[in-house]
Amino acid sequence: MSDVSAILSQIRSYQSQIGTRGLEAAPNPNAVDFGRQAPAVKPASFGETLQNALQGVNNIQKESGALAQAFELGDPRADLARVMVAAQQSQVAFRATVEVRNRLVQAYQDVMNMPL
Repeated sequence: MSDVSAILSQIRSYQSQIGTRGLEAAPNPNAVDFGRQAPAVKPASFGETLQNALQGVNNIQKESGALAQAFELGDPRADLARVMVAAQQSQVAFRATVEVRNRLVQAYQDVMNMPL
Protein backbone atom coordinates (compact mmCIF):
# COMPACT_ATOMS: atom_id res chain seq x y z
CA MET A 1 0.00 0.00 0.00
CA SER A 2 2.98 2.32 0.51
CA ASP A 3 3.72 2.05 -3.22
CA VAL A 4 0.34 3.58 -4.00
CA SER A 5 0.95 6.37 -1.50
CA ALA A 6 4.34 7.07 -3.03
CA ILE A 7 2.87 7.21 -6.52
CA LEU A 8 0.05 9.51 -5.41
CA SER A 9 2.53 11.83 -3.73
CA GLN A 10 4.58 11.86 -6.94
CA ILE A 11 1.49 12.81 -8.95
CA ARG A 12 0.72 15.58 -6.47
CA SER A 13 4.30 16.75 -6.81
CA TYR A 14 3.99 16.88 -10.59
CA GLN A 15 0.70 18.69 -10.25
CA SER A 16 2.25 21.36 -8.04
CA GLN A 17 5.29 21.67 -10.34
CA ILE A 18 3.17 22.52 -13.35
CA GLY A 19 1.03 24.98 -11.44
CA THR A 20 -2.32 23.25 -11.39
CA ARG A 21 -4.65 23.41 -8.48
CA GLY A 22 -6.08 20.49 -6.62
CA LEU A 23 -9.13 20.56 -4.43
CA GLU A 24 -9.26 23.74 -2.41
CA ALA A 25 -9.93 23.67 1.30
CA ALA A 26 -13.41 24.58 2.44
CA PRO A 27 -13.79 28.28 3.19
CA ASN A 28 -13.51 29.28 6.83
CA PRO A 29 -16.96 30.38 8.06
CA ASN A 30 -15.29 32.58 10.71
CA ALA A 31 -13.14 34.46 8.20
CA VAL A 32 -13.78 38.16 7.77
CA ASP A 33 -15.12 39.08 4.34
CA PHE A 34 -14.23 42.62 3.28
CA GLY A 35 -16.84 42.73 0.54
CA ARG A 36 -14.67 41.13 -2.11
CA GLN A 37 -15.82 37.99 -3.81
CA ALA A 38 -13.20 35.32 -4.10
CA PRO A 39 -12.90 34.01 -7.64
CA ALA A 40 -14.68 30.73 -8.13
CA VAL A 41 -12.13 27.93 -8.22
CA LYS A 42 -13.15 24.86 -10.14
CA PRO A 43 -11.66 21.77 -8.53
CA ALA A 44 -9.53 19.74 -10.88
CA SER A 45 -11.18 16.57 -12.09
CA PHE A 46 -9.44 13.22 -12.02
CA GLY A 47 -9.00 13.33 -15.79
CA GLU A 48 -7.45 16.79 -15.68
CA THR A 49 -5.12 15.77 -12.87
CA LEU A 50 -4.04 12.67 -14.75
CA GLN A 51 -3.55 14.63 -17.98
CA ASN A 52 -1.48 17.27 -16.18
CA ALA A 53 0.65 14.56 -14.57
CA LEU A 54 1.26 12.98 -17.97
CA GLN A 55 2.19 16.35 -19.44
CA GLY A 56 4.58 16.88 -16.55
CA VAL A 57 6.26 13.52 -17.21
CA ASN A 58 6.46 14.37 -20.91
CA ASN A 59 8.09 17.72 -20.10
CA ILE A 60 10.62 16.06 -17.80
CA GLN A 61 11.50 13.57 -20.54
CA LYS A 62 11.86 16.33 -23.14
CA GLU A 63 14.13 18.35 -20.84
CA SER A 64 16.22 15.27 -20.12
CA GLY A 65 16.57 14.53 -23.84
CA ALA A 66 17.49 18.13 -24.63
CA LEU A 67 20.10 18.17 -21.86
CA ALA A 68 21.58 14.87 -23.06
CA GLN A 69 21.74 16.20 -26.62
CA ALA A 70 23.41 19.39 -25.42
CA PHE A 71 26.00 17.29 -23.56
CA GLU A 72 26.63 15.20 -26.67
CA LEU A 73 27.14 18.36 -28.72
CA GLY A 74 29.71 19.63 -26.20
CA ASP A 75 27.73 22.41 -24.53
CA PRO A 76 29.80 23.46 -21.48
CA ARG A 77 26.63 24.21 -19.47
CA ALA A 78 25.51 20.57 -19.73
CA ASP A 79 27.83 18.68 -17.42
CA LEU A 80 27.62 14.92 -16.98
CA ALA A 81 26.21 15.08 -13.45
CA ARG A 82 23.24 17.21 -14.55
CA VAL A 83 22.59 14.91 -17.51
CA MET A 84 22.62 11.82 -15.31
CA VAL A 85 20.35 13.37 -12.69
CA ALA A 86 17.89 14.51 -15.37
CA ALA A 87 17.91 11.03 -16.93
CA GLN A 88 17.20 9.43 -13.55
CA GLN A 89 14.38 11.87 -12.83
CA SER A 90 12.89 11.09 -16.21
CA GLN A 91 13.16 7.37 -15.61
CA VAL A 92 11.56 7.56 -12.16
CA ALA A 93 8.72 9.73 -13.46
CA PHE A 94 8.05 7.31 -16.31
CA ARG A 95 8.09 4.28 -14.01
CA ALA A 96 5.66 5.99 -11.64
CA THR A 97 3.37 6.76 -14.58
CA VAL A 98 3.45 3.15 -15.75
CA GLU A 99 2.71 1.96 -12.22
CA VAL A 100 -0.28 4.30 -11.95
CA ARG A 101 -1.53 3.03 -15.30
CA ASN A 102 -1.17 -0.57 -14.14
CA ARG A 103 -3.10 0.18 -10.95
CA LEU A 104 -5.86 1.90 -12.91
CA VAL A 105 -6.16 -1.04 -15.29
CA GLN A 106 -6.28 -3.45 -12.36
CA ALA A 107 -8.96 -1.37 -10.63
CA TYR A 108 -10.99 -1.28 -13.86
CA GLN A 109 -10.71 -5.04 -14.25
CA ASP A 110 -11.75 -5.56 -10.62
CA VAL A 111 -14.83 -3.39 -11.13
CA MET A 112 -15.74 -5.14 -14.38
CA ASN A 113 -15.45 -8.57 -12.71
CA MET A 114 -17.75 -7.66 -9.82
CA PRO A 115 -20.92 -9.74 -9.73
CA LEU A 116 -24.18 -7.88 -10.21
